[in-house]
Amino acid sequence: MAIRFTSVEAEIDRAAHRVLARLPRGRVADGVVEFIVFGLKQAWACLFGGLMLAMILLTRLWWPELGLNRYDFWFLAALAIQLGMIAFRLETLEEARVILIFHLVGTGMEVFKTAVGSWVYPEAALLRIGGVPLFSGFMYACVGSYMARTQRIFDVTFSRYPPVWMTAILAVAVYINFFSHHYIYDFRWVLFGATALLYWRTTMHYRVFRFRHRMPILLAFLLVAVFIWIAENIGTWSRAWIYPGQEDSWSLVSWSKLGSWYLLMLISVVLVTLVHPPREHRLL
Repeated sequence: MAIRFTSVEAEIDRAAHRVLARLPRGRVADGVVEFIVFGLKQAWACLFGGLMLAMILLTRLWWPELGLNRYDFWFLAALAIQLGMIAFRLETLEEARVILIFHLVGTGMEVFKTAVGSWVYPEAALLRIGGVPLFSGFMYACVGSYMARTQRIFDVTFSRYPPVWMTAILAVAVYINFFSHHYIYDFRWVLFGATALLYWRTTMHYRVFRFRHRMPILLAFLLVAVFIWIAENIGTWSRAWIYPGQEDSWSLVSWSKLGSWYLLMLISVVLVTLVHPPREHRLL
């Protein structure tokens, strides 16, 4: 299947070809250019999340008296960013559909989690559901945007991908456990084991620029979870939301949250397969 580029992704490749043409040919030049292109395309895949995080940071450092709550401004700004990305064809409609699904799934979890005190939103908001300001759904949508965009930007294929119906059942179990562990046993270690058994043979293949690379999908889950955990620390420092124990002063988000985000990666991948079915890797 041909890769569907937006203008920015295509321009990154064209610029890389121009740079490569001016360098002495060899493994070092190939490797350096490949690495730089990887970084640029990863940054492009993170566009929605990067803009949201930058907005949260900037308004933490400086917020004028506009008669508008920060949370409400974030929601309106996130909506404008999303519409702008579609209007300027920086994002496909299929990716927007994934983002909407993540928004709904995430908001449902937020309403429950804030009700049981897992975390709170300490500032006022007019646009909210219960204790959840509406911008929060866009934080999950950032993950959905990244996952969907990387599938396209890096032309991702898989070797030995498990049956989709099995991944869907496991994803539903993970989602239920996020709620049920407040009342019964926390089955996260069982779910970690099930995830490892289901995906341990699965390899992700992706094209950066001129070459295809591969990575065990379980490692990919972990790497993305680590970056989200880092972003979560930035979010709590900015008091976008806070966990118990962070009311008076900021502290590092618990490492246990890294496990939660790891399991969320499973849900994320399954939701993306609803729009982009996993494609089998074929040797050329």
